[in-house]
Amino acid sequence: MRMPPFELHNPTSLSEALATAADLEEAGQDFDWIAGGTDLLPNYKWHINAKKHVIALAKVSELTELSPTHIGAMVRLHDLAQSDASHPVLAKAANSIASVMIRRSGTVGGNICLDTRCYWFNQSEQWRESIDWCHKCDCGTAADCRVIPNQNTLCVATYQADLAPVLMCLEATIHLASPSGQRSVLLSEFFELDGMTRNVLQRGELVTHLTLPEGAGEWQGDYQKLSQRESWDFPEAGVAVLWKRNGGAKPADLRVGTTGLESIPGFHTEEAASALVDWRGKESIDELAEAIRKAVKPVQNTWYAPSYRRKMVKVLTRRACAGLL
Repeated sequence: MRMPPFELHNPTSLSEALATAADLEEAGQDFDWIAGGTDLLPNYKWHINAKKHVIALAKVSELTELSPTHIGAMVRLHDLAQSDASHPVLAKAANSIASVMIRRSGTVGGNICLDTRCYWFNQSEQWRESIDWCHKCDCGTAADCRVIPNQNTLCVATYQADLAPVLMCLEATIHLASPSGQRSVLLSEFFELDGMTRNVLQRGELVTHLTLPEGAGEWQGDYQKLSQRESWDFPEAGVAVLWKRNGGAKPADLRVGTTGLESIPGFHTEEAASALVDWRGKESIDELAEAIRKAVKPVQNTWYAPSYRRKMVKVLTRRACAGLL
């Protein structure tokens, strides 16, 4: 499909990128940040929310630092998956994303900020026009939501990125920058429950890096994923379970994150804490898996039915907990 025309800006430093954003803001021009482009460019080809200006971050080398406690937004997914500096569970999640060609282009920041998806939205412009658009891309028509009709207050498009649940379980902090300054928030507080708003990023703001606590390496765990195929496909459900050992049969701490099931990734603190109260090994794992199944609320906007995805969440949770036994 033919790409809509846009002007590409290529800053070579973070300060230059933010200055370019400030100039466009002052001129009243809309723009997008582009990192690896593996999600943005297909959307542009489908004429999904294309902007007149695009600011590329590929030449901003200060965003590529990778260490056990620092992950730059422009770190490629392939590098994250292969580096000895990456947490093993995070490396596994990164290695499960799409194909090696996409991982060599896709970035950590791009994956965290992945646009929410819905099969009424992620289609060609001609297809979307044939259904009179949708709530997320109404093109001025005030179109209704195709998933849950008669409500135009909330978009239920699904967040389908793999890294977020693992990073939330590792208690990652995400660092943001804009022409007006810098700020940091816990990744678990970064997302907003709406398929259009998606996260707390403000206009002109971008992700610079993520940091992990010094003790992140003490956490063990696993990430399990349901998808149609091994390459390209986004998770229809993903479960990350991480724990700390205390030398005994019972884990000292336990965290569970999910993705591909709602408009934001899930961070299930209550369910994890409840499982630790009276730890009974496999029985507690089964109860935790059932609790996570009940907690998630997928809707009919991806390929698999919500009932099947919830059933598989229980299976994936048990598989991710196998190391606890």
